[in-house]
Amino acid sequence: KLHSDLDKGVGTVKYTLSGDGAGTVFTIDETTGDIHAIRSLDREEKPFYTLRAQAVDVDTKKPLEPESEFIIKVQDINDNEPKFLDGPYVASVPEMSPVGAYVLQVKATDADDPTYGNSARVVYSILQGQPYFSIDPKTGVIRTALPNMDREVKEQYQVLIQAKDMGGQLGGLAGTTTVNITLTDVNDNPPRFPKSIFHLKVPESSHVGSAIGRIRAVDPDFGKNAEIEYNIVPGDGGNLFDITTDENTQEGVIKLKKPLDFETKKAYTFKVEASNLHLDHRFHSVGPFKDTATVKINVLDMDEPPVFSKPMYTMEVYEDTPVGTIIGAVTAQDLDAGSSSVRYFIDWKNDVDSYFTVDATEGTIATNELLDRESKAQYNFSIIASKVSNPLLASKVNVIINVLDVNEFPPEISVPYETSVCENAKPGQVIQTITAVDKDLSPAGQRFSFRLSSEAPNKPNFTVHDYRNNTAGIETRRNGYSRRQQELYFLPVVIEDSSYPVQSSTNTLTIRVCRCDSDGTIQSCNVEAIFLPVGLSTGALIAILLCIVILLVIVVLYVALRRQKKKDTLMTSKEDIRDNVIHYDDEGGGEEDTQAFDIGALRNPKVIEDNKIRRDIKPDTLRFPRHRPTAEDNTDIRDFINQRLQENDVDPSAPPYDSLATYAYEGNGSVAESLSSIDSLTTEADQDYDYLSDWGPRFKILADMFGEESYNPDKVT
Repeated sequence: KLHSDLDKGVGTVKYTLSGDGAGTVFTIDETTGDIHAIRSLDREEKPFYTLRAQAVDVDTKKPLEPESEFIIKVQDINDNEPKFLDGPYVASVPEMSPVGAYVLQVKATDADDPTYGNSARVVYSILQGQPYFSIDPKTGVIRTALPNMDREVKEQYQVLIQAKDMGGQLGGLAGTTTVNITLTDVNDNPPRFPKSIFHLKVPESSHVGSAIGRIRAVDPDFGKNAEIEYNIVPGDGGNLFDITTDENTQEGVIKLKKPLDFETKKAYTFKVEASNLHLDHRFHSVGPFKDTATVKINVLDMDEPPVFSKPMYTMEVYEDTPVGTIIGAVTAQDLDAGSSSVRYFIDWKNDVDSYFTVDATEGTIATNELLDRESKAQYNFSIIASKVSNPLLASKVNVIINVLDVNEFPPEISVPYETSVCENAKPGQVIQTITAVDKDLSPAGQRFSFRLSSEAPNKPNFTVHDYRNNTAGIETRRNGYSRRQQELYFLPVVIEDSSYPVQSSTNTLTIRVCRCDSDGTIQSCNVEAIFLPVGLSTGALIAILLCIVILLVIVVLYVALRRQKKKDTLMTSKEDIRDNVIHYDDEGGGEEDTQAFDIGALRNPKVIEDNKIRRDIKPDTLRFPRHRPTAEDNTDIRDFINQRLQENDVDPSAPPYDSLATYAYEGNGSVAESLSSIDSLTTEADQDYDYLSDWGPRFKILADMFGEESYNPDKVT
């Protein structure tokens, strides 16, 4: 309830409420100030509310007092039962554990206020699972309540746990959960054979390493605690058998170590021991964790194939032995009670087996063809022996026949040697080591001797030194050799073997004389090198030849370029006749200045004029009579000019561009006729050129050139 001191009870004050839950959870009477809850409250949802209240004037709506804040706390009641948030639980404990062994701790949560009353104080108890387990009422720790609980008796336990608030008092709320407890295995039980004697029957034809029977010891434990190891106790017959453990079934698998023979022994007896691999020292007092049983094996008689007297036969025969010669025999017997005769034959696989035959009754082996050790030194084949009474029962044996050598071939030098000797060699110097080969046997089984042939000269230049290890050295006997005197030497060497009869051969070594340096390194063995200058080495000669070749290449390139340049100049002079216009900075020599432009080229460019006199300078005192050109020359010039004119008309690159083509021919049809003195009938002596002096300094040169001079015909050559 809210009340203001200014409220006189006459209805002039109005109360307002704001804050958490105002209008939704709480409401206020505007006249009296009473606060009411309009719905149920849950402390677990919201434990307190913060509200603000104020008194205002009804008429003016103005606050009469400052706004005040207050808190409404929700008081807790026991309305929530304890809950196991992690349940149901799963736990395990080893079997045979003592009383009070820890199993698991459970925990229940109560949503009520733990600070107010006993609403949140929880007490634990067991509703189901006694007398095997107990629980601490305050902590919720579960422990074993009975000693020596055996997994082999009962493995799974289900325990029902209750948690009750209000301290377990009457009226408190409770919650439950389930705990599934499993007893884990320990090795508390030894293996035990279900019976003391095991009987097995085994055929004598069983293969070595094959399984012939199984026995099993029972262990009620689980997992690795039930793993069993089997062993054969040393005794009668135990050395013929072995036993291993099948990891999947934990059975003992008996295997055969050696072959059985009914005719030799018909029964075997031995003991087998079964024991655990993983022992627990806590249970040693119970007794030994192993058990023993007896195994009796009876061998069954079987119809067996013949048995050879040896596992393999090795024989020897000389090559070229006559066909039909007996070289050995194989023997097989039927060891069964009713002995049967045996037949022999070769196991044919390839054509090699045809070199031998075997007697079907006696088993003797004879040659069927002539043998050659050099072609094949060893033969390997199989012989089969079968019963006459039952041909399907057969056995096989391997036969190896070595062909012995007969000394047929002489030894020879192993490889063609390229032997050389230096000109500056000293006496006793080894220049070559030689070896030999023999087709009869490998070098490891043969001894060779080396010597100089009797065909050698009395005073040989070289000698042979036998090292007595199937090698020999070629040694020099002179102090220096000369290639100019003799380039090649031929040395006959005799090689003998040590077999009977002795075989020998003469082999000729070719020794070449070479030029060497002071260290004995060969520099040249060619014949041409003899005539080279002594003072020049091979590298110096190569450098000189290379320089000569480079100089020749430079000269050839220079000449080729000069020829190409001359050719281009000549072609230009012949092709550009029409552009041959000469310009002078002075007045020149007049009409007689035709040296720069040869008019003969217009008539016939191929004509070469001789004895031309330069006319671009002032002529000597000699006077030459002028000759009138013939009509034939004029015709040639006209044709040439017309031809050039036509070529220029059709040539797109020809004038009109800034170019001037000048020709000597002036054409026909002029009324004034030619103004040139070329066609004049008078000579230079008839002409008077004195008037040129009156034309001024520009014509001074012409006046000097054509002035009056005496003409002397005797000076004309």
